[in-house]
Amino acid sequence: MSYTTIVMLIILIGAIFFMQRSQRKQAQERQNQLNAIAKGDEVITIGGLYATVDEVDAQEQKLVLDVDGVYLPFEMTAIKRVVQKAGQTAEEERAQDQESSQAIETSQASQEPENEEAEQLSESAESDKEPADSADKDAAAEE
Repeated sequence: MSYTTIVMLIILIGAIFFMQRSQRKQAQERQNQLNAIAKGDEVITIGGLYATVDEVDAQEQKLVLDVDGVYLPFEMTAIKRVVQKAGQTAEEERAQDQESSQAIETSQASQEPENEEAEQLSESAESDKEPADSADKDAAAEE
């Protein structure tokens, strides 16, 4: 086997490893979120239904949701996300949202310098090409 083939295989195996690792992490976070659901939590189902949790049966992975007085049974896997934990005020929810948005902005800000450097490099490459183009134009004009 050539060295390029071996390097490509190593890169492929590494990419697969990191993808599986992130998927496992996301699945674990989702399972923890589902296990933390308690009576009184406001949730959204995968169908877009906003409801309040009335009963939780952790053994059978089922729960009963209260939608304006209508009680509907669901499996826990039908829950898309928890909107508001029981006993948590709207102000606390907003504070958590702000903290998460600040964390996202911080991570994006740390990535921006890399993008700026790439733009500067491409601009400098373009400016290097421009004099050559103008020299060609001058030469063509003289002829």
